[in-house]
Amino acid sequence: MKNFTENRIALFGTSADPPTVGHKKILEELSKMYSCTIAYASNNPKKKHKENIYFRSLLLQTLIEDINNPKIIFNQNISSPWAIDSIKKCKSIYTSQKIDFVIGSDLLTEIFSWKNFDKIFQEVRLLIIKREGYIIELNTLQLLKTHQVLFEISSLKIPNISSSLVRFKRDYSDLPKSLIKIVKKNNLYL
Repeated sequence: MKNFTENRIALFGTSADPPTVGHKKILEELSKMYSCTIAYASNNPKKKHKENIYFRSLLLQTLIEDINNPKIIFNQNISSPWAIDSIKKCKSIYTSQKIDFVIGSDLLTEIFSWKNFDKIFQEVRLLIIKREGYIIELNTLQLLKTHQVLFEISSLKIPNISSSLVRFKRDYSDLPKSLIKIVKKNNLYL
């Protein structure tokens, strides 16, 4: 993966249900490659979320504050269930028009059914982060090319941890330590 020296933003919306050490690693690695990484918790209309957006955004904000890197910005005001709205909000707030929209390979086939799919990828380049168990199929890549989606597949090495596994195990070992107190205090993910 290139180390971007130009003024590019990584836009990372995530369900954060809950944020895991995998999310932390993604944020830390993106901050090494981009001039700025903007993160927010989102409501994916195709997912059923365990906890409400208030707690998920609080956890993500806490994680970002704990990382304490000025190149990683939490901005919940960008959040929308629709990627196109988050992208437009980001462009109206931040000076760079060069945005890479970050998604995991688990969402890759889903994006073709997203609201305003064609408009989204007129606005941004796609950065795909490989997730174990979610193979990037050649026919999916061909479909991206057919739709003229500019994309790059990340070479980041992310731990094989998922929010759904944390919820299923009801075990906090894959949560960043800074989140455990909030999770326990509010009886989240039990």
